[in-house]
Amino acid sequence: MKVLVIGSGAREHCLVDKLSQSPKVSKIYCAPGNGGTAHLAENIEIKADNLDRLLDFALKENVELTVVGPEIPLAKGIVDLFNDQGLKIFGPAKELAKLESSKVFAKEIMKKYGIPTADFKVFSQPKPAKEYIERKGAPVVVKADGLAAGKGVMVCESEAEARQAVDTIMGKKKFGEAGEKIIIEDCLQGQELSLLAFSDGETILPLAASQDHKRIFDNDQGANTGGMGAYAPVPLLDKQNFDKIINEIFQPLIEGLGRENKIYKGILYAGIMIFNNKPNLLEFNVRFGDPEAQVVLPKLKGDLADIMLKTIDGNLKQAKVEWDQRSFVCVVLASGGYPGKYQKGKEISGLEELEKQKDILVYHAGTKRENEKIVTNGGRVLSVVGSGLTLKEAKEKAYQAVDKINFKGVQYRKDISDKAFNKS
Repeated sequence: MKVLVIGSGAREHCLVDKLSQSPKVSKIYCAPGNGGTAHLAENIEIKADNLDRLLDFALKENVELTVVGPEIPLAKGIVDLFNDQGLKIFGPAKELAKLESSKVFAKEIMKKYGIPTADFKVFSQPKPAKEYIERKGAPVVVKADGLAAGKGVMVCESEAEARQAVDTIMGKKKFGEAGEKIIIEDCLQGQELSLLAFSDGETILPLAASQDHKRIFDNDQGANTGGMGAYAPVPLLDKQNFDKIINEIFQPLIEGLGRENKIYKGILYAGIMIFNNKPNLLEFNVRFGDPEAQVVLPKLKGDLADIMLKTIDGNLKQAKVEWDQRSFVCVVLASGGYPGKYQKGKEISGLEELEKQKDILVYHAGTKRENEKIVTNGGRVLSVVGSGLTLKEAKEKAYQAVDKINFKGVQYRKDISDKAFNKS
């Protein structure tokens, strides 16, 4: 079976790696891919948001399964486009991709189906938004409605910060059209985690919970990023709250959509805040998280291609799944200056030595091959994943591997997974 993976990040390298282990898969293409996917797949020079060229390629090469990594192609309707041509593609239709591409749509769905989430108000003009902030007080969370590469959510500790966030999104239009509407919602305190689940519109198959680290610096300081690391499993999530997430968040959504003849197929990502020992939904995403995928997918012992096909065909209940009981810790190595301006083309050393280590996985993101060398080609450059019988062992192995990799300006957090041992 020929498979096409769309995207160029570490998440896509991880997907390619996992799909390559399937006995069903004979050939993998990755569009556009990176320096790491080139080892396992044929990189195709087509950008992830060029839907027409991707469709033409899939038809020409008789691709039997397409897997979409990033959110933008889903939001633009790639699933509908491929389905119209009889092609199998993993992900939700454009209408349901709005669960991620429109935070207003998602919050209204949560309210409609009684899913526990923070109280919120929607605004399309800055003046009433600022007046609401004055009445409400702080802290609050200000969110751009549309897609903003994971950076459109601003936690504001003061009214001044909140007003500035409104100005940044709606006045300066930092996120363009994504900021035409904003949400201001109550700020929930507690620990945030992510839970991903496969769904074919009826059956829900949850994966292990993980915890992302969004801020650029240790102790959650500095600017928001696309994610600087993650770990799985998450000790703070007990079975009682795990069941609540399935029964009070995933189940109401899938069943509610089903009653309206809207069938959600693909992976569903729930960002959860454990607040007063109860799970509240922060957001939905409609694809694998990055870096969450890099610690969750290695725990999956089943055939990923088979699970995806069964999801598409509505036979997910027949999927056979086993779980690796080890812990995984992912540390993201980023270019100097990220998430602001950064330079490209810095030679990366130390990767060869890690290829032989069985407890280490290295997924490429912002890399490319240049004159037989691997060089930096993006903000987030590599995801280095360590595994062990405990989180402490996994963290130790991840950072031992990080110490062996070098490129000019490299930056990374040194506290990935420490939250696991702080339940406050």
